[in-house]
Amino acid sequence: MKKIFLMLCLTIATVQAWATDKGTRVSANVGLLYERGMDATISVEYETRYHNVWEYFATGYLKWGDCPSCGHICPETFWRNYNTWGVGVAYKPLVVRTRNTNGRVRFGASVGSDTHKFIGTLHLGYEHDYVLRNGVILYWQVKEDVVIEGKDLFRTGVAVGVKLPLKY
Repeated sequence: MKKIFLMLCLTIATVQAWATDKGTRVSANVGLLYERGMDATISVEYETRYHNVWEYFATGYLKWGDCPSCGHICPETFWRNYNTWGVGVAYKPLVVRTRNTNGRVRFGASVGSDTHKFIGTLHLGYEHDYVLRNGVILYWQVKEDVVIEGKDLFRTGVAVGVKLPLKY
């Protein structure tokens, strides 16, 4: 974990600065969701006119539980209790813009599986970006997921992440 964090810090420190207007970015985030859930998302964003964004993403979710024998969270009940994955698209229209920050509402949908059956998810939320001097963006999200045919119907939580600019 320390090596991954160090590599992420070095990447952020050495990336070149590019304008964020109508840019393409790759992003990664992790979040905690109610009740006993965690998710990770990797995405590619394409900014359109008026700073609205289309996002194409892949996400993984795990829900941990208590071990029936000891009553605590064990490695087995953390990693193998309930897992899902999905791929999808989201549209993020701009609602707040200041000098170095942007706020966007996030609407999206994804399809995937919980390794036993097909699930669909509707994504709603708000995302707030902080643009750093070198073009890297730090952001947080408040999210609400409505899961169709999954173990959870609603997933509510927060996520934090980083966006790196891409140049062709």
